[in-house]
Amino acid sequence: MTDTSLLIIGAAFTPEERSRLETAHAALFAASFAEVAALDSATRASVKAVAFKGHDAFSGANMDLVPNLGLIANFGVGYDAIDVDAADARGIKVTNTPDVLNDDVADLTVGMMLAYSRNLVAGHQWVMDGTWATGKALPLNRKMSGDTVGIVGMGRIGRDIADRLAAFKMDIHYHARSEKQTPDWTYHADVVDMAKAVDWLVIAIVGGEATRNYVGKDVLAALGPRGVVVNISRGTTVDEAALLDALEAKTIEGAALDVFLDEPTIDPRFLKLDNVHLQPHQGSGTVETRRAMAELQLANITAFLGGEALVTPVN
Repeated sequence: MTDTSLLIIGAAFTPEERSRLETAHAALFAASFAEVAALDSATRASVKAVAFKGHDAFSGANMDLVPNLGLIANFGVGYDAIDVDAADARGIKVTNTPDVLNDDVADLTVGMMLAYSRNLVAGHQWVMDGTWATGKALPLNRKMSGDTVGIVGMGRIGRDIADRLAAFKMDIHYHARSEKQTPDWTYHADVVDMAKAVDWLVIAIVGGEATRNYVGKDVLAALGPRGVVVNISRGTTVDEAALLDALEAKTIEGAALDVFLDEPTIDPRFLKLDNVHLQPHQGSGTVETRRAMAELQLANITAFLGGEALVTPVN
């Protein structure tokens, strides 16, 4: 038996992140739920909190492996891998790490849109492989400034994206459950209605079953042949098969994507397309932001074990 108050679950934790947690609390590491199940029952019974990072399903059955669990502290703003209803039923609190990653995700969104519209990857290769030196000009690309964009979801990240795109003189439209206090931006209660009005569709909603395939065939059809889908939310929020069909048929112009259904082994159909800009789910991927996320996760754990109010509770 190992007496531990904190169980760290997830192969995605870096050595630095693990060290921060292990230095602060009596902790044990398990790369997967299978490793948790392999621990002796007394060790599992000593655990009061879990630091979680990854996309494996944190189901009710997995919660039951740790019978005295009181907190699941998630590394990341998205917590769709955690069955929050099951946690509620067991009296388990869930926390996440919001806000600290907003700037990075919004920055990457703008970067992907620029990379797509100005074909920056091809331009870089044009210089590197000597094509430019031969006198051959890069084909003309698409202007982004002044275009019309629709944001699906006007939460914290959606608002930061919209603020950045407003600086590009873009006409901002948005869809959310209710109208927000914004500058002179256009609200749409219906996402299909918004798709008809815009050329860029940026998806910034939470993942999970409630938003699965939120952007589907009807939205893509409404977006039309000049439309570009930009997804920095979760792969589940788009009907990926419908998106691939639209990209292949060019019933929409293209897509810029940081998230996919089956990461990191994405659908091979994407790799044959010439109208996409693809990124490896690196929205929050800076040293500074990942450190801030780790510190916020630890702050929630420390608060819980110390009997204090949680910093960023989900439930």
